[in-house]
Amino acid sequence: MLIGGFFCWQYTLAQEQKPLLLSEAIQTGLKNYQSLQAKQNYLHSSAELVKNTRSEYLPNILTSIQQSFGTVNGQFGPSSAYGASGTSSSGPVGSSQSWTAAFGGVYVLNTNWEVFSFGRLKSRINYSISQVNKDSADLVQEQFIQGVKIAGIYLNLLIAQTLLKSAYANLERAKYIQLVAIARTKGGLNAGVDSSIANAEVSKAKLLIYDAVNTAQQYSNQLAQLMNAAPADYEIDSAFLKNLPKTYNTDFAIDQNPQVKFYKTRVDQSNSYSSLLAKSILPGVNLFGIFQTRGSGFDYNYTPLNNAYSKDYFTGINPTRSNYVAGVSMAWNIMSISKIKHQVLAQQFISKGLQNEYDLISTQLKDQLVLADQRIANSLQSWREAPVQYKAASDAYLQKSVLFKNGLSNIIDLQQALYLLNRAETDQSVAYVNVWQSLLQKAAASGDFDLFLKQVR
Repeated sequence: MLIGGFFCWQYTLAQEQKPLLLSEAIQTGLKNYQSLQAKQNYLHSSAELVKNTRSEYLPNILTSIQQSFGTVNGQFGPSSAYGASGTSSSGPVGSSQSWTAAFGGVYVLNTNWEVFSFGRLKSRINYSISQVNKDSADLVQEQFIQGVKIAGIYLNLLIAQTLLKSAYANLERAKYIQLVAIARTKGGLNAGVDSSIANAEVSKAKLLIYDAVNTAQQYSNQLAQLMNAAPADYEIDSAFLKNLPKTYNTDFAIDQNPQVKFYKTRVDQSNSYSSLLAKSILPGVNLFGIFQTRGSGFDYNYTPLNNAYSKDYFTGINPTRSNYVAGVSMAWNIMSISKIKHQVLAQQFISKGLQNEYDLISTQLKDQLVLADQRIANSLQSWREAPVQYKAASDAYLQKSVLFKNGLSNIIDLQQALYLLNRAETDQSVAYVNVWQSLLQKAAASGDFDLFLKQVR
């Protein structure tokens, strides 16, 4: 019941469901996959940090407004505040404590601008840009890998569905042999063991279908995961079973592969950070300016012995005395040379390590490209030979089945012919797809995904 029901469902699906094109599957995966969305957000973050780094050249402008109420007692003698903020009151020194208090106000404008950093700011900007380049290359690499993964699973699912159809065809042939064997056994023309062997062959054919169904469902589920879509039984485009690629050549160099480009940006970023560390020991030239104005409820001639003060709020906060300071300064931490030197050396070793990884991935992809060309040649040879094998196996099965039906051959020979036919049918079914898989491998190694995509729907 399961096999018959599944076969009917497959037939209905093929009639009603529109095939999922590979291009549609890739577009869906690139749009919906969460890993790609995460890397897009990382890229947006890096771009914002570049803007933030550029804005560091702007001067710092601090403003402060303070209004207070308190006393202004003064006292000769040393003192030090520990664990708490002290007061900034100032006034005449009296012979005793006075609790006379009035309002006061302080208004400050402070500016500081590092006008020349000897390349430190530029190196920070370059490092931020290198982070953007790395995140951008990482996103492109992830999109490339995701597209290749979807294409690979798509072709595997097509093979699984093709093998499932072959398994059903094998079951039908096994059932035919079963009917003939049972009829001849009942008529006394064959031994009873022949019918048992035929029954076992039918059971084996059903088990092959169960395995094929399981494999197809696994690939279908993997395809749904890569597209970030709900699991479904996808109907795959059968055009891959009828057509071959028109070209197998690409002009792409290995260093154009998105994976290689990503590794290159890692090296560039590390070198940029090494330059940033080296320039962090350089001094900086700053322009600064401070303007301060104060107001006080205490008059200029106030002493603890007179009443030259006012408790009026507006009198106290009205600014009456102002000061300013402007100048240029250069600061340089000389000891930073010895501190930063080892950080620079450490980062240079990291750059060399990243360069080694870059060389490794380049070598691996070059080797894979050679293997892909070899696989293409081999798969084309298999594609040419598969029909020959199928024709011979089909003729042999037809002859053995006729001989067996007429009692001129035994069931063992017929089973052997059935096995050969089933294997030949399977090889012929996947011969086309194997060529496409070989081309996909070359596209993945070279980085020229369009070599594959432009030849599919």
